[in-house]
Amino acid sequence: MIFDLVLEGGRVLDPSQGFDAVTDIAFLDGRVAATGAGLEGRTTKDVTGRIVTPGLIDLHTHVYWGGTSLGVDPLRLARGGCATLVDTGSAGPGNYAGFLDHVIRPSPVRIVAFLNVSFAGIYAFSKRVMVGESGDLRLMAPIDAVEVARANRDTIVGIKVRVGLHASQNSGIIPLDIAKQVAIEAGLPMMVHIDHPPPTLGEVLARMQPGDILTHSFRPFPNSPSTAEGAVRDEVIEARNRGVLFDIGHGMGSFAFKTARAMLDNGFLPDSISSDVHALCIDGPAFDLLTTMSKFLCLGMPLMEVVLAATETPAKAIGRPDLGVLKQGAVGDASVLAIETGAFDYVDSTGERMVGDKRLVAHGLVLNGQWWAG
Repeated sequence: MIFDLVLEGGRVLDPSQGFDAVTDIAFLDGRVAATGAGLEGRTTKDVTGRIVTPGLIDLHTHVYWGGTSLGVDPLRLARGGCATLVDTGSAGPGNYAGFLDHVIRPSPVRIVAFLNVSFAGIYAFSKRVMVGESGDLRLMAPIDAVEVARANRDTIVGIKVRVGLHASQNSGIIPLDIAKQVAIEAGLPMMVHIDHPPPTLGEVLARMQPGDILTHSFRPFPNSPSTAEGAVRDEVIEARNRGVLFDIGHGMGSFAFKTARAMLDNGFLPDSISSDVHALCIDGPAFDLLTTMSKFLCLGMPLMEVVLAATETPAKAIGRPDLGVLKQGAVGDASVLAIETGAFDYVDSTGERMVGDKRLVAHGLVLNGQWWAG
């Protein structure tokens, strides 16, 4: 049989199947078609010495390019190996139509979104102007959010709310309570941003349901998930036990090596690794998804677990089990990567630096069964 595309001779790594072998992988009609030796394709790419993973999914990005001040060009992230970008709250119900028509639909890389419960999303986020959209309760738009979410089931995968001193000021926990109502009414998961108190981490987690996602989950003090002694907080363990998901969401100020070491030392791995890349951190400290993944690789997290946290787990979190896997019949997305060795300088959101001995780099991307030249 002749396939549309064959990636030849790479190390195919699919955590969903526990699969890790040097072999060929073929795509046909936009789907994963076969793995094995000697596959024949109309187009063949020699990926010897590379790692072929399911198409990477960045669960936390901001790609309302040109529509919000924090948006970045989704093509730049695709060139970094991402097949699916999840925008988390850049747009709200008042401007989602523009995001959909001007960015999501024209994009060659898949974009889905968590809709912000605030009417205009994250509308004032720059180096000179910083207004937390959740701080003005007049902008909370629960009825509009439910209507827009229901009308865009193909692209809206959840509800986003930002709480904390920077995001919600004196509104505290109230925006989260409103977002929770919206998520339940729309039948969608909720992603919660947390920064400095108020509210506290415990107050936030107590309101979250199974399938909801806490982003910035390995953030520094205050509202860190670890104690001063390096233990995992009881409320964090309890939340995971009842199905709350913990996402990294590195961003500008939301990831600390100190926290990550404490959590990993306690066997508490993140459910998903994401970049929270936006205009103020794309040139550091977050850079992109592969840099964030590389940090965890250098912190000792096994490669299979790192890839899992950027493929199958985020796919399940957004209700798309056909993504993030290389099973026969799955959507034909694949990322072609390599691990370089050396001495690489990494920095977290607090300014702490770490010299790592490896980094992941992108060498190609397959989208819907076709090689994407970008």
